[in-house]
Amino acid sequence: MSTKHMDEATAEAIQDLPPSAKLVAKVLEHNDDLTQRELAEKTLLPDRTVRYALTRLKEEDAVTARFSFTDARKQIYSLN
Repeated sequence: MSTKHMDEATAEAIQDLPPSAKLVAKVLEHNDDLTQRELAEKTLLPDRTVRYALTRLKEEDAVTARFSFTDARKQIYSLN
């Protein structure tokens, strides 16, 4: 488990996002490199809500996605 503190620009960018996006960002702040499934498990949010939150966070450049080396079908998300 890693704690990566959100910088001011990222915190400001997500300020007006829905609560689900803020929750996903907070979980990513404390746990680097999670898949969508892992985010859904940790946040207790439905998969669809997590997908929407990640889309909104990517639009604000708050998270980055990369393909998993172990399973190219999955993406790994981390906080910028």
